[in-house]
Amino acid sequence: MSNEAAVVEKVQEVVKAPAEPLLSKRRKKIVSDPLSEDNPITVQVLGICSALAVTVKMEPTLVMSVAVVFVIVFSNLIISLLRNTIPNRVRIIVQLAVIATLVTLVSEVLKAYYYDMFKVLSVFVGLIITNCIVMGRLEAYAMGNKPYDSILDGLGSGFGYAWIILTVAFFRELLGSGSIFDFKIFEAVGWYSFPNNGLMVDPVGAFMVLGILIWVQRTKTGYVEH
Repeated sequence: MSNEAAVVEKVQEVVKAPAEPLLSKRRKKIVSDPLSEDNPITVQVLGICSALAVTVKMEPTLVMSVAVVFVIVFSNLIISLLRNTIPNRVRIIVQLAVIATLVTLVSEVLKAYYYDMFKVLSVFVGLIITNCIVMGRLEAYAMGNKPYDSILDGLGSGFGYAWIILTVAFFRELLGSGSIFDFKIFEAVGWYSFPNNGLMVDPVGAFMVLGILIWVQRTKTGYVEH
């Protein structure tokens, strides 16, 4: 009887254990780490292609950022919900199928409601399917964690990716075209002879800005490549 009483007592303790807060310290860390200390671009060095290809202007960069955040959050959610039913031998195929479905949805929405931007980004939106950040989070996190935590992980990784490419685009458009969102900044303040830097319009400019960002962030966080 004493053993049964002990078991019952332990079960009661488990039942009475308070639920983890929606924004507990652990969950806040899930979101905050990819923004800085574990950033997918500057630390993990993933998703570099889009950081170089679409960051000539702020507008397409913003649309690309929203698309990636949408895809990574909902693919994390879907894979997390299905994680216990996906056979291990086909998990990569299932992940790719989920990502491809979401990317197709984004592409069709752009085609229907923002056709000019679709023409600019159509190829690069399709490449989200092979974006290492999205695949990496599904494999490393969503396959082993609950849906809510997976959503937070997707938000953190998505926003970590977004702020980096938006920063790159900001300096490339400002220095390369003298504008932000096609608004002529220097002309507005009376500097009509601002010498636009043609280097910033080329991928070389993206490499330079991204390299400076990586250097500044790793200096700040003390991250050392091993």
